[in-house]
Amino acid sequence: MAKNPEWTIREVMHATGLTSRTLRYYDEIGLLAPSSTGPGGLRHYDEAGLVRLQQILLWRELGVPLAKISRLLTGGTGAVEALMHQRDQLKSELARIAEQLAAVESTIAALGTGEELVPKQMFNGFDHRKYDAEVRERWGDEAADRSNRWWEQLGEGGQEEFRMQLQDLTDAWDAVIASAEAPSSNAAQQVAARHLTFLRAAWQTEELPPEAVAGLARMYAEDPRFAKNYTRVSPSGAEFVRDALLHHLGL
Repeated sequence: MAKNPEWTIREVMHATGLTSRTLRYYDEIGLLAPSSTGPGGLRHYDEAGLVRLQQILLWRELGVPLAKISRLLTGGTGAVEALMHQRDQLKSELARIAEQLAAVESTIAALGTGEELVPKQMFNGFDHRKYDAEVRERWGDEAADRSNRWWEQLGEGGQEEFRMQLQDLTDAWDAVIASAEAPSSNAAQQVAARHLTFLRAAWQTEELPPEAVAGLARMYAEDPRFAKNYTRVSPSGAEFVRDALLHHLGL
């Protein structure tokens, strides 16, 4: 009988864009264990592991915390049933994107024929107004414009690399939150320092006003849109990140 196929951790990293640290962390919290370990501790994943990882990443894309993903995967729901549920949610997202595409196509057609633009039709499927206005209200037009220019200049490859850095940073927060360390601990403060470095890159500035970072840290805990990024392993994760950043700032 032929042996079931397996893929090395490097192959999985290449296919998914995940880091080795993330995959090892998933193993540590009981979310995804390798199917076998080869010479030198090289991890391998079989078909069942890849299907499970696909489910994990789909849930993450939909904003589900890791702790809840673990419960979903161990709650008796079969892989096919779970994937069907995820498929339905992805179809809803696809419908929203289709609306956006139709709106853009309509604008292109109107501009080509000289027809009058219809604002309501142009922005069908879009919901970004509150974010841009919020950024400008909190940090000003100059900061928003500078960050937007930098993001566009990164290009597709640079933007993907930055997303991976953000994911790695979020995973680092998960690890220190799960370790039961205090926000003021050395481990937490090392991640806080990484977080500030990340913010400097995003804001395109060498100097970060402490009051701006403090406001952002508090927003992590107070705004559910941001809090969900830090509550994947603990309901109080966002408060942990806030306290660690404030401690790092000496506040």
